[in-house]
Amino acid sequence: MSTATTATATNQVVEHIVLFKVKPETPAAKIASMVNGLYGLTSLPEVLHLTAGALHRTRSSSLSFTHMLHTRYRSKEDLNAYTVHPSHVSVVKESIRPIIDDIMAVDWVSNDFNGPISPPANSAMRVSFLKLKDENAKVEILGVVGEMDGYGSIEQLSYGENFSPDRAKGYSIGSIAVFAGLSELDALDSDAEFVRSRKEKVRDSLESVLVLDYVVPAAQAASL
Repeated sequence: MSTATTATATNQVVEHIVLFKVKPETPAAKIASMVNGLYGLTSLPEVLHLTAGALHRTRSSSLSFTHMLHTRYRSKEDLNAYTVHPSHVSVVKESIRPIIDDIMAVDWVSNDFNGPISPPANSAMRVSFLKLKDENAKVEILGVVGEMDGYGSIEQLSYGENFSPDRAKGYSIGSIAVFAGLSELDALDSDAEFVRSRKEKVRDSLESVLVLDYVVPAAQAASL
């Protein structure tokens, strides 16, 4: 379940992605409490969009996260206000921290943002984080990521430089590619020439890549 899908009135959106690794022995009821608590934060005025739930799959990394939170804001100031809000602090303390083994967060400003603030239900999201060998290559890598905009069945592309390094585990570039559904996302992966050309352009500059696929649930209960 995600918030309303109205288009943004601005060309700039702040992206906030949090990844959680839930302890394997965690009862389903406590996972549901975590997800329900996160959805409760949609009432905060700073939040333009919120979706949360289990990841569909994780690729290309030794990190094994299980769940994801994706939110969007008008500004960094709105993200900061959300972060310190008592309701957010309470959810983190009472419903998240007790059941997770690991957490990671990446934030970036998406310029020239187009399309709906909230991807529709059943949309597939390809979330990618890049850790660079040389930060001087950042502008070049961002350019390569930007070349994906409008390619094939990608309906929306958001990308940028992480501005919150403390919890990002060294990953400095984030991106989200939105597809109508999983079949469209899988079709992109089956385009061998496209995949090969992307890898060739960035391979020598990357230390690590974290790729995750997430399906926007049709209803909150479907995200557990």
